[in-house]
Amino acid sequence: MARRAAAELFGTAALVTVVVGSGIQATALTGDVGLQLLADSLATVLGLGVLILLLGPVSGAHFNPVVTLATWWTDRADPGGPKVREVAAYVPAQFVGAIAGAVLADAMFGEAPVRWSTHDRSAGHLLLGEVVATAGLVLLVLGLARNGLLRHAPVAVACYIGAAYWFTSSTSFANPAVSVGRAFTDTFAGIAPASLPGFVGAQLAGGALGLALVALLLPRRTTHG
Repeated sequence: MARRAAAELFGTAALVTVVVGSGIQATALTGDVGLQLLADSLATVLGLGVLILLLGPVSGAHFNPVVTLATWWTDRADPGGPKVREVAAYVPAQFVGAIAGAVLADAMFGEAPVRWSTHDRSAGHLLLGEVVATAGLVLLVLGLARNGLLRHAPVAVACYIGAAYWFTSSTSFANPAVSVGRAFTDTFAGIAPASLPGFVGAQLAGGALGLALVALLLPRRTTHG
């Protein structure tokens, strides 16, 4: 369990380092916000795919409390499924990793290691975007598992997140731990601490919606694929 929790901590830290670091690099290279978002999203797609490929066999590569909770909820009756102790190990590791990743990214680019973000993201349409982004992510991850297609997770999940950067108004944080980590950096990828309760609440609501969609669309496990 310690090794798996460490994989979640490291993976979440690396993911946030990619998101924040590429945002800092992009804003240093161009003033075009569209190009900045393109660079950030492309780096996230590539980095996330590699991290899932590398750490998926160790911990499942959740890097996200909502994914951890959704996986536990759907498999809680399975004797071989995740247990409460796994959730209790994974979730704190993900939050610690996310904060460490933001601090590391800032330090690499000569920013203050900890500076609270001033990027307000409290508008209602952004919260709706987070509900949609998180619901889609949960549906995708659990759908891959139920259809025996988890071997495609590195590509599928990375592509979904990359697309959701652009088709959601919030640019698809879809992750409470990553959201908290991004509050520690006042750079392109940051989110103001005051915006966190709304974002995390929307992500949890999106997770619940994703579970409902799984129950509706994929009520049974399948073995093909």
